[in-house]
Amino acid sequence: MRLRLWVAQTNVVVSMVHLELLYKPAAISRGKPDGRLVVVSNRVPLPSSSVAPAAGGLAVALQAVLKPRGGLWFGWSGKTSEESGPAAQCRTFGSLTYAVCDLSRRDVEQYYHGFANRALWPICHYRLDLADLSECNAAGYFRVNEQFARQLHEMLRPDDMIWVHDYHFIPMARVLRELGCVNRIGFFMHIPWPGPEVASALPAYQRILRSFGAYDVVGFQTQSDADNFRDCIVSANAGRVASGDWCEIDGRRMQVSAFPIGIDSEAFAQEARAAEKNSTVKRMLASLDGRDLVIGVDRLDYSKGLKQRMAAFATFLERSPQAARARVTMLQITPKSRSEVPEYARLQRDLEEEAGRINGKLGDVDWTPLRYINKSMSRSALAGLYRIARIGLVTPLRDGMNLVAKEYVAAQAPDNPGVLVLSQFAGAAQELKSALIVNPYDVEATAAAIARAFTMPLDERKDRWHGMMAALRANSVQDWASRFLQALANEAESGEFDRALDEARFPGSGGLDRLSAIGAAPRRAPLFVFDQPGAESQIERAQFRKVRPVSLVSSIARVPAPGHSFAGVLQHHLTLVP
Repeated sequence: MRLRLWVAQTNVVVSMVHLELLYKPAAISRGKPDGRLVVVSNRVPLPSSSVAPAAGGLAVALQAVLKPRGGLWFGWSGKTSEESGPAAQCRTFGSLTYAVCDLSRRDVEQYYHGFANRALWPICHYRLDLADLSECNAAGYFRVNEQFARQLHEMLRPDDMIWVHDYHFIPMARVLRELGCVNRIGFFMHIPWPGPEVASALPAYQRILRSFGAYDVVGFQTQSDADNFRDCIVSANAGRVASGDWCEIDGRRMQVSAFPIGIDSEAFAQEARAAEKNSTVKRMLASLDGRDLVIGVDRLDYSKGLKQRMAAFATFLERSPQAARARVTMLQITPKSRSEVPEYARLQRDLEEEAGRINGKLGDVDWTPLRYINKSMSRSALAGLYRIARIGLVTPLRDGMNLVAKEYVAAQAPDNPGVLVLSQFAGAAQELKSALIVNPYDVEATAAAIARAFTMPLDERKDRWHGMMAALRANSVQDWASRFLQALANEAESGEFDRALDEARFPGSGGLDRLSAIGAAPRRAPLFVFDQPGAESQIERAQFRKVRPVSLVSSIARVPAPGHSFAGVLQHHLTLVP
């Protein structure tokens, strides 16, 4: 499709400017695209011949992306080996290949338990007091990234598109570039990114920031995280913010944007409906004996605000005689994690003591107010438990997104939905604005929100639920993946475009035909090419820019008011890519 727009230029003399739009459909092609998608994550859900790949969270999202197009999923096996740099183990299921590598005990201790989980994780969650600033662990982190990158590089094909996930592999692209990789590489940060006053506490801070510059697209969960990252680049003199979402590090341009992750809300709602027959859900209902349920589901982590949440629930019971008489019960499901890290072992002891204190003070022979368990639940069981819970408590002290909040909303019965109490410091609060938003550090305010949720009329609960479901449907996990991969693919042919543009300056070179072909290719966002009037030919002495639309393209077709230049109109409606 080709569209020609004429826009008046109002300077001292009004002249006409040729503007040609080479348009590509906004959505990613549903056909099998050229090249593989290569996904890199710390842990890979390696299936067996008799067991389906692990379901839940990020695994479901990435499998949904990889399955229709095929690809490679690369990462750590989760196992240790005595060998030095053992070869990757590959297994293929249909069109998807899984490739995993073992690590030595030293690598696991320094890269995973050390730098990733005792430096990057606490600092990115604003817990400088818990950070271990070890140069030895930092060296191990970069060493393991180089080791993984070298193994991945041997598997890459020229037309692969690479998508790296999370804080474990920030330096991955830098090493791949040094090895000669010219593929498109994107990075998505699932956890928060703090401002420079916090992030600068990271060991090897400059090296980490500059490692981001090797990516073509860097995605964050929220706009605040993306803005914090840009501030870090500028304050550390590691690069510059160009315009719009575009930044430059060490002379290399990259897109930095927010891509909030979603869930498949319809599939999860269906799972919740079917889970009424789940044995765990049935046993829970029988044990409640008609009492209202408050639920929290979190991996054991100090960022989740679990101690403050327990205290808020206890305060709610103490200040609400009606709830105490009704024997409202809270179920906190908290699987253990990172038990080798001392901070997590201490947290486990603290939570056990807090749960015991609350039950000892408020419980009775036939009522345990707080049921605290450290075991994982199946996806089906969780969906059913969410559905029967009158209140969902999702109150992290800091979180990139928090999909539990979205799953709780999706699981609710439309005719009798529960109420979500959500931390203002979770990325999900930017989308689920109809939740009861709380400051999780304020125990009394959180207790008051629980009390409000407990007494909320049905009509208000329905209104709030409908508002949140609309937000979930507008941003599914498929939408998230499509938006990121579209951004990564948008400039995938930029080198081809530049070469065609150079050749087009010479008659008979075929450059003009190649420019038209690029514009007609699938998966491309609108690409604008315009030239100045008075050129001797269509291309000679032309001034070209590629621009990415951020609002309706049709809005630039209006003639600008007197005193507004054509460039001003473009800058108002579009983000210019330098």
